[in-house]
Amino acid sequence: MSTTTQQSKATYTHQTAPTQYIDAAGIRFSYRRFGKKQGVPLLMNIHFTGTMDHWDPLVVDGLAAEREVILFNNIGISGTTGDTPSSIYEMARYAEAFIDALGIKQLDILGFSMGGLIAQQFTLDRPELVRRVILVGTGPKAGEGMQSLTPEAVEIFSAKYEKPDELWLKVHFSPSETSQAAGRAFLKRFRLRVENRDPEVKESVAGAQVAALEAYNVVTEDRYSDLKKIKQPVLIVNGNNDVIIYTINSYILQQHLSNATLILYPDSNHGSLYQFPDAFVKHVNQFLNKD
Repeated sequence: MSTTTQQSKATYTHQTAPTQYIDAAGIRFSYRRFGKKQGVPLLMNIHFTGTMDHWDPLVVDGLAAEREVILFNNIGISGTTGDTPSSIYEMARYAEAFIDALGIKQLDILGFSMGGLIAQQFTLDRPELVRRVILVGTGPKAGEGMQSLTPEAVEIFSAKYEKPDELWLKVHFSPSETSQAAGRAFLKRFRLRVENRDPEVKESVAGAQVAALEAYNVVTEDRYSDLKKIKQPVLIVNGNNDVIIYTINSYILQQHLSNATLILYPDSNHGSLYQFPDAFVKHVNQFLNKD
């Protein structure tokens, strides 16, 4: 742990929060827990092949200003031991074991992209733990075009980039000049944490996660029935033209969940929260601060 361990959790930032470890379900989980210690903590589930350091510091610090946030690497990701399972159900169960090990009895949960599927399954498995849900750039199980990577996603992830980080300009931002400028600003923030930065994921992770997405998103006759079981208030956020998980899936979520609000940001793609970090933080804090 870093020399800042005596520092109050409330004064840590995305750049300075120490990486901690805890054992659960035979796995050693790496995590960071910091922010204003009031109310219930917010558990954040990251996207495909992402680590704790793939979150935008502006988003994380903006949320941590009003509540405790918990970033973590699920099984097989970066500093967490084990092998990434090819099952969203298993990923959710390991996330649940991690939270149980921390002794947390109630939380809010945020899931981005694939993390949104894990967040939904977590809520279905352990509804007594979850107070409110935020789903970003994601969709329902068996959503439209979610049975495999979209053609746009295949093209983006298989392309070669002069600088590896430029991949995220294509994944998270639209082609417009305004959106790409926001993307370049994000990439500068993305690399702000230098000390104790998470290592990138193993080569095996992407294949396991694709297999998990394909298995989870098989279309059945009761396609969206699980959404009716989620009774918690849900905030759904996306860009107006998400090509990684098509935006229509955010609308499907809103229509089938019993208590859901949908926000679509303009001229934006999969990473709308990184294009509009100030607005996103404001909207999420308003949602979580409701009585």
